[in-house]
Amino acid sequence: MAEAPVVPVYCTGVSAQVQRERAKALGLGRHENAVRYQGQDFAALRDACLRSGSLFRDDAFPPAPASLGFKELGPGSSKTRGVQWMRPTVSKPSVFSVFILKNTHFLILGPLPSLFATQELCSRPQFIVDGATRTDICQGALGDCWLLAAIASLTLNETILHRVVPHGQSFQHGYAGIFHFQIWQFGEWLDVVVDDYLPTKDGKLLFVHSAEGTEFWSALLEKAYAKVNGCYEALSGGSTSEGFEDFTGGVTEWYDLRKPPRDLYQIILKALERGSLLGCSIDITSAFDMEAVTFKKLVKGHAYSVTGARQINYRGQALDLIRMRNPWGEVEWTGPWSDNSSEWNAVEPALRQQLMVKMEDGEFWMAFRDFLREFTRLEICNLTPDALQSRKFRKWNTRLYDGTWRRGSTAGGCRNYPATFWINPQFKIQLEEVDDDGDEAGGREPGCSFLLALMQKHRRRERRYGKDMETIGFAVYEVPPELAGQSGVHLKRDFFLANASRARSEQFINLREVSTRFRLPPGEYIVVPSTFEPNKEGDFVLRVFSEKRADTEEMDDKIQATLPDEKVLSESEIDANFKQLFKQLAGPDMEISVTELQTILNRIIGKHKDLRTKGFSIESCRSMVNLMDKDGNGKLGLVEFNVLWNRIRNYLAVFRKFDLDKSGSMSAYEMRMALEAAGYKLNKKLHELIITRYAEPDLAIDFDNFVCCLVRLETMFRERRFPAKKPQFGQLSPRNNRV
Repeated sequence: MAEAPVVPVYCTGVSAQVQRERAKALGLGRHENAVRYQGQDFAALRDACLRSGSLFRDDAFPPAPASLGFKELGPGSSKTRGVQWMRPTVSKPSVFSVFILKNTHFLILGPLPSLFATQELCSRPQFIVDGATRTDICQGALGDCWLLAAIASLTLNETILHRVVPHGQSFQHGYAGIFHFQIWQFGEWLDVVVDDYLPTKDGKLLFVHSAEGTEFWSALLEKAYAKVNGCYEALSGGSTSEGFEDFTGGVTEWYDLRKPPRDLYQIILKALERGSLLGCSIDITSAFDMEAVTFKKLVKGHAYSVTGARQINYRGQALDLIRMRNPWGEVEWTGPWSDNSSEWNAVEPALRQQLMVKMEDGEFWMAFRDFLREFTRLEICNLTPDALQSRKFRKWNTRLYDGTWRRGSTAGGCRNYPATFWINPQFKIQLEEVDDDGDEAGGREPGCSFLLALMQKHRRRERRYGKDMETIGFAVYEVPPELAGQSGVHLKRDFFLANASRARSEQFINLREVSTRFRLPPGEYIVVPSTFEPNKEGDFVLRVFSEKRADTEEMDDKIQATLPDEKVLSESEIDANFKQLFKQLAGPDMEISVTELQTILNRIIGKHKDLRTKGFSIESCRSMVNLMDKDGNGKLGLVEFNVLWNRIRNYLAVFRKFDLDKSGSMSAYEMRMALEAAGYKLNKKLHELIITRYAEPDLAIDFDNFVCCLVRLETMFRERRFPAKKPQFGQLSPRNNRV
């Protein structure tokens, strides 16, 4: 593995983000330059163990109860009672056991007392024997069959297998009790280190194991995947497509073969051209149907691989064929176009010789129409260009964007919530080049094919904290001509109220990923990913796969401000009544201090019973003085106070205008519109910070917080435009003067 830039573990916040972005730009996270998960360097750790003559123990994922689970597999549960963590070989003291007696945990390190005699899992453990096969993967006491099905699929493609399971690992040469695997997570490849302590019960592996009991690559890969997701229990329940993607970096799309799109055969042909992984299955209606064999030798509830497709001339007509493989290596389709069927007699000998499968290895052909009738589900895992090393495959163009949904700022919910839908993140896709087969596939109009995949992050890892998958989806809008070509603009509420979506995800669903294929005319489109309900927080990845080149970008407002003119007034221009008011408020020194300003504003605001407020704080008033104080003495004279007074009156007018429900406070989305009306265009990150800083727990913004926010914004923009123009009384340090 190539040397990877290391992100310092002490970096946090913006600093860490900048470091990560720089490292990513240099290639960190690509498969050939995978991120060292939790900062662990496999080669360095292995070499250190070999030099010291010790076996590696992974403190980042220790052989301890917490690594098993938190509920059903949590400490003290009946399912984990008596579990021992053992290495496959005991050539060195290597057993770390967890004994639970009367709800008390005893951790015994090193050689066990004679009462718990050391034993080995097998006499001659092997990492892989004669290549990886499906018999290396047998399910244990964990409900992760979805993951094991994905692991089994790796055995059908040696190139992809060794991207996940690196070469050169064994229990003999260079053995140090440490192994590593490469797993894709949310846009980047991770190099994950594990020790070879495995959970056992009664001397047998508790979870995945090989049929022979001597190969351990699958058990160690399962452990690495459990480490990435926090514990073994987090792997319970899931979709095979999730495993497909984490082992390839690809994106999976599903098709219900009872309602297939009319161009499904073209989709399959293109997928095979790109080296995608294709699988299909027959749904079951009850547990008794699992792996039941039909009259024509198809297995229900069983995963088949799709390995080829070919259109042939049969008796003067075009016929679509599809090639399947049963990973059992036996039990083949016996209907039309099976190995020994009579249909092959009408095919030209040369083509028959080319297409027919003579070996009894579970591979067979069938007519595509029979395929649609017999099977119920098709899944296609489209691989990213880096996974396709062969030049014979046509490759997708891919783009990936990280995003967040945050309460009050970017979590607007779906179109059912028009008041907040527009605050969701937005992404633009510009489609220019039509598909090559635009005029061939059933007389369709020329169009551009692309696939959108929305994936929520880290939800499996957060299960132990009571979090589960959110219900997610997306909508696609066509950009009207008057808005075409614009960049750096986040579309507002009025646009979505006036325009219907052009396309959308097939459904909002609580899966890790929602993906849908589209074919639209050339043009510009806006993608809006969202949770179903507003104010549901989460992180996500949006991936765009296009057949031809497509320009994509995140739509976010450019930061800019239209600041009020600093008109130079003389005292003679100020109204006489205001002068009299100022004289009463200011006192003998004819200037208003910070504390006096606080008293004045709170007395005035208290008379506005329609405003929800806790009163202006001393810090808010100090910010106002700093903004208006031209001579730097820490007080406001007549002219300075007059400017501030008019400014606050304007703020009050804006506040009341955008307090749409007349509640006396503004909601987070009302705040966003009010800030723009006040002259401030901010990006989503700044809006997120403002809501965090100024909103109450119920996401309401009081008038005093609204004023304070505007004062801080004006101060920041003026300092940016006119840095160090004047001294400020009690000037806040840059750390304390942040929004």
